Amino acid sequence: MTDDRMQGDKLLCEIYKSPRKEEMYLYVDKRQGLAKVPEALLERFGKPVSTMTMILTPEKKLARAQASEVMAAIRDKGFYFQMPPAKEEYLLDLYRTPTEARY
Repeated sequence: MTDDRMQGDKLLCEIYKSPRKEEMYLYVDKRQGLAKVPEALLERFGKPVSTMTMILTPEKKLARAQASEVMAAIRDKGFYFQMPPAKEEYLLDLYRTPTEARY
C-alpha cells in the first residue's frame, strides 16, 4: 500500500516557531515531524515550538507564502523554512533618529 496523502492536493502540516527569532517558522509534514530538517538549521532555529496544525491546500491563504510553494518544499525537502520579513533599514534609521524642529 502506498501512502499518497502527500501527492494529492492536501497536506497535514505542523508549523513551528523559533524561540530565538520572531516571525521565523518551520512548516513540516505532521506525520514526519522534524526528521528531515537538517541539524544545522535546527541549531540556528532553536528548540521548535509547535504553534498549530493545519491542512494545506494549494489555494489556502497564508500570510507570507504561497501554500503551493510550501507544499512543494515539504514534498521535495521535507520542510519549508520561513524567514522573518526584511526590515527596511532606512525606516529603522528614521525611527531611531530623534526629530527636532529647528527654527
